[in-house]
Amino acid sequence: MRQLSLALALSLAAAPAAASTVYVSNERGNTLTVIDAATLQPVATWPVGKRPRGILLSRDGKRIYLCASDENAVQVIDRTTGKVLADLPSGEDPEQFALSPDGKTLFAANERDAAVTAIDIAKAAVAFQIPVGVEPEGMAVSPDGRFVLSTSETDSQVHWIDLATKQDVAQTTVGLRPRHAEFAAGGKEVWVSAEIGGTVSVIDMGTRQVTATIAFQPPGVPADKVMPVGIDFTPDGKTALVSLGRANQVAFVDVASRKVTGYLPVGQRVWHLAITPDGSRAFTANGLTNDVSVIDLAQRKVIATVPAGRAPWGVAIAP
Repeated sequence: MRQLSLALALSLAAAPAAASTVYVSNERGNTLTVIDAATLQPVATWPVGKRPRGILLSRDGKRIYLCASDENAVQVIDRTTGKVLADLPSGEDPEQFALSPDGKTLFAANERDAAVTAIDIAKAAVAFQIPVGVEPEGMAVSPDGRFVLSTSETDSQVHWIDLATKQDVAQTTVGLRPRHAEFAAGGKEVWVSAEIGGTVSVIDMGTRQVTATIAFQPPGVPADKVMPVGIDFTPDGKTALVSLGRANQVAFVDVASRKVTGYLPVGQRVWHLAITPDGSRAFTANGLTNDVSVIDLAQRKVIATVPAGRAPWGVAIAP
């Protein structure tokens, strides 16, 4: 009995984060790939709307929200069946979106509208729309729910929307073609990637000023191939992972020092990435190789490559 108990304990300790399920939006395939994080195998392919990009989980974990950019809608998808439950109105060409802390409102960046659309999820209706900079792309909501941030690709700015007044109250200049915004742990700073600028800007929430600019120089990669897009933080808040686009690598950044501590080759044209809730692994969407790289974060090593659909773009992980 003692041997059996010991064997069981060891097997549980060695188990990967793997009650998790990984969802990957395939921009040109018009599908979602569903990956079992335990077996690292695709287990389903779900048809969705045209040009799926941004992807999020609902706060209760029961549904997936998906930007179907060429449908001008945010689709609501049941996690157990893969069925599209609703198409929420989102303005023209939604790229990315963010979810309010209470889970009741989605904020979608509308590239062709040059606006951010607030969607009341329960009513399946547009609550309001706010003009922002040209070609809005990245979206983030401050953890306290006071501000919505939108990155403007053409203007190279972050726009600050005050939700109390529903006004664009400030702009922060960042690197060329900002693509993604992600709040660090604690919500006191937000990190913004600049695809053409090749950098990540760290912005202080109190002053709305850039306090640090992180550059990337992966060995043997021409500077014009270094195109940061996706950013995610480990659960302990100590490390940021940044996908470097056509550099075909992921960078590891120490959050406290802002120093790059390493690079890891992954698939081609890595867009976005996500880290498992326990911080053990990361999954990257590789747009040109139509696959997903699985990274063991302790070893900083790619341990598997999982096939996906055409042009993987976004990643969401459910516990």
